[in-house]
Amino acid sequence: MAVVNQKGGVGKTTTAVNLAAGLAVADRPTLLVDLDPQGNATTGLGLSKEELYPTIYHVLLGGEPLEKAIRETAIPNLLLVPADIDLVGAEVELVGLPGRESKLKDALEPLRGKFDYVLLDCPPSLGLLTINALTAADSALVPLQCEFYALEGLAQLLKTVRLVRDRLNPRLEVEGIVLTMFDGRTSLAGQVKAEVHRYFSGQIFQTVIPRNVRLSEAPSHGKPILLYDLRSSGALAYLELTKEVLAHD
Repeated sequence: MAVVNQKGGVGKTTTAVNLAAGLAVADRPTLLVDLDPQGNATTGLGLSKEELYPTIYHVLLGGEPLEKAIRETAIPNLLLVPADIDLVGAEVELVGLPGRESKLKDALEPLRGKFDYVLLDCPPSLGLLTINALTAADSALVPLQCEFYALEGLAQLLKTVRLVRDRLNPRLEVEGIVLTMFDGRTSLAGQVKAEVHRYFSGQIFQTVIPRNVRLSEAPSHGKPILLYDLRSSGALAYLELTKEVLAHD
């Protein structure tokens, strides 16, 4: 499942990390692959980015097997393939390679069946790393911030998903759109929610992720929200989202 949105700051990594943690806690062996050069999912699960080897960069461009890059996390059933700043060069380096859109798919192939879920945390762009994720994935989950500009980008993103499905990956589906950073006190958030439901009816998760201070704090402690503050509204929301994803599958 590719967790994807070309817009930054929409709660994408927060969703990837906390949904992966939720699935693992539900006894589903889960692998989270950090595909963002910022490596926020890596630090968000408590791994230091110092002297990481191999990372997803070495898998995609150095020929290292994916299995060698897998690290354990503080949550049983949740494993991580880390990323660091090396990945910045991957977009350029992939361009000249044969089968450049399928590098991640090929790397993941030997692990099919070893995990119930593989989540791919994409960078905030529609470049080759995101295309690799969409080519490897069975579905795309789209975190959408409740603000006006988010809607503009959504149409472009769904168009990209359709293009990838037509040309590279016929099995790709939209898992669903999850509304994030929802602040019920603002009328704009309510308007965006209504608008999304009008245009994308049937593709939206019931669970809405609230704007929550504890969710923002958790990554600085290297923990998913389930380990940082299980009683917070953010943790409860991601547990509900996990239930929806499990019911969907």
